[in-house]
Amino acid sequence: MTEASSFIKKLTHPVQFRMFLFYKLPSAFFSGVRIRSMDEKKCVTSVPFKWLTQNPFKSTYFASLAMAAELSTGALALAHLYKKKPVSMLVVKLEALYFKKAVGRTYFTCEDGDQFAANIDRAIETGEGQTFTAKSVGRNEENEVVAEFNITWSFKLKSVKKS
Repeated sequence: MTEASSFIKKLTHPVQFRMFLFYKLPSAFFSGVRIRSMDEKKCVTSVPFKWLTQNPFKSTYFASLAMAAELSTGALALAHLYKKKPVSMLVVKLEALYFKKAVGRTYFTCEDGDQFAANIDRAIETGEGQTFTAKSVGRNEENEVVAEFNITWSFKLKSVKKS
């Protein structure tokens, strides 16, 4: 079992995942954002349409959609960082296109696991910051594209403080 798959097993465990969300991403926890499936290459998340995620137009608020999209990419990054040298990760850019009103559960899929692994490894090997733009596509329950997010992540090896 690889380090990434070890992390994925923890993150996809229902109780451990909810604890992770509650302590690290409480707004996602209360909004009902969940990981539906995940492996080293792909992550599928979802966000429901409910009172906490709605906007005044009777659809899912854009920020709730962005949380689910970001989690589909960020979970892959975290998996490929697991038990490696300390690397800081940060969203440096987010672009979104909306195609359809989100009125039910929306599922976001990111299939960029290999690219995350390569960029993280390059950041560790070179000591230089790396950026990577991941794509997350949101679909409704009828499999229609609701939104597409391009989320640019920055990875940089943390400096070791000398005492």
